[in-house]
Amino acid sequence: MSLAQIVLSSGRSIELTKLVMSSTYEGMLEGYPCKPINEMQVRGLQRQAERAFSFAPVHLVPPSPEYPESAAGAFGPVEVLPAVACIGVFRSTPVDPELDPVLNRSALTVAWFQPTPDVLSGEETDPALRDLPWEELAEDHEL
Repeated sequence: MSLAQIVLSSGRSIELTKLVMSSTYEGMLEGYPCKPINEMQVRGLQRQAERAFSFAPVHLVPPSPEYPESAAGAFGPVEVLPAVACIGVFRSTPVDPELDPVLNRSALTVAWFQPTPDVLSGEETDPALRDLPWEELAEDHEL
């Protein structure tokens, strides 16, 4: 059973089969959200996805930070990432049209950031997720 269905801009339908969500700044005891901290958060999310779901290629959707009007601190201006870090495993029909769609699927692990802890689908899905170049990123496997 899938958690959500998304129709990509290309017209391909993909299913979200696994989802891990966490607070972007979970455990941050000192400092403030800034470029160096955010770079560590983004790299950490990608590494976590690669370790947890090594059976499929991993794609990171670059986050869109916000810059609230605040004075810059010792590490530069305040830069805030969306509140929720997500790792999702998606599957679809095979990329290779020669493969039997009954016996094969394509899969891709995606890491991204979003503002709320909602499982998004349909038109609510972030355009960066809907624009995934599935045929270039996903990998076929036999069931």
